[in-house]
Amino acid sequence: GVFKRVGDARTLIIDEVSMLSARTLTMVDAVCREVRRDQRPFGGLQVILVGDFFQLPPVERRDVGERDPQAEAFAQIEQRFAFSSPAWRALAPLVCYLSEQHRQEDELFLGLLTALRRGDIDDDHRSLLETRHAPTPTGVTQLYSHNADVDAINDTELNKLKGDQRAYHMSSNGKDTLVAGLKRGCLSPETLILKVGARVMFTKNDHVMHKYVNGTLGVVTGFSDTGYPVVKTTDNKFVVAEPDEWRIEDAGRPLATITQVPLRLAWAMTVHKSQGMSLDAAHMDLSNAFEYGQGYVALSRVRTLAGLSLGGINQRALEVHPDILDVDADFRALSSDARDAFAAMSKAELARMHTAFVDACAGTEPEAEEE
Repeated sequence: GVFKRVGDARTLIIDEVSMLSARTLTMVDAVCREVRRDQRPFGGLQVILVGDFFQLPPVERRDVGERDPQAEAFAQIEQRFAFSSPAWRALAPLVCYLSEQHRQEDELFLGLLTALRRGDIDDDHRSLLETRHAPTPTGVTQLYSHNADVDAINDTELNKLKGDQRAYHMSSNGKDTLVAGLKRGCLSPETLILKVGARVMFTKNDHVMHKYVNGTLGVVTGFSDTGYPVVKTTDNKFVVAEPDEWRIEDAGRPLATITQVPLRLAWAMTVHKSQGMSLDAAHMDLSNAFEYGQGYVALSRVRTLAGLSLGGINQRALEVHPDILDVDADFRALSSDARDAFAAMSKAELARMHTAFVDACAGTEPEAEEE
């Protein structure tokens, strides 16, 4: 189970670390120390953190009755991010700031995104965005800031399709409070309704056959002999989407499980869910953007300016939090210092560090593989 995997692991990789709260990172550190019986940061694991703090911050649930003015939430944003965790400070990670852009090659569009990251949007950039204004989408993926907009669009598009619909109902087992937590974290609905032609997205990684991952897009082309949807993915693979399981375990023993076909409708999706995706084209309406980083994440999903269709945009969508600007400057400085330090090292010393790093990650030197 998880206990054994953590104990046997040599390297912990956390992707999209900007979406991990300081509290969660602290808990991960504590669990690793306890499981591995090692009081070094993260139980002595080699830790690799990857992410961009200009993107969406962690989602926080607030207790019922707690004051929730928006300004208060943003004023505390620096306490939400992983870099404010004691675990981050104890780890003291070496910073490598990646500056080369691979998703976008359109220089004009890159200039806009760079200005957005620097908090330096001007009238020319706004005029550029105005050239992409389109009141209605044209068959491309749609991005919105709120779930209510997404659900309404997906339901409308599903109703437009002719043919019979199939319904798939979630089943569950275990303590009610644990099951409720699993349902909140599951992106598939409790009742999933599909028709041939429905645009869908997988909501779970396929750990067995590796035919899809959480976020894989496709279209329902039919239903299998067992009654489950057949999905043609965007890379032209046909996959039967059979029910999968989400679970909470303790020492390998399931405490609660839910089972559902790992799909959701995907004519539209939230900006939050789109993080990490690359899209050839997308229509987005950012008129109701409410979170710092929301506009940057949405706009940077598309590869070119020509692929951007913009229904509307507000001022918040063009803002990044000033605290993140300060932290970003610190990261750049740390990365520059590290680069200078490595440049001053001898080839022999760099070779020793390279070997030590590969060994810490339980890797194998290329020369050893050839022997």
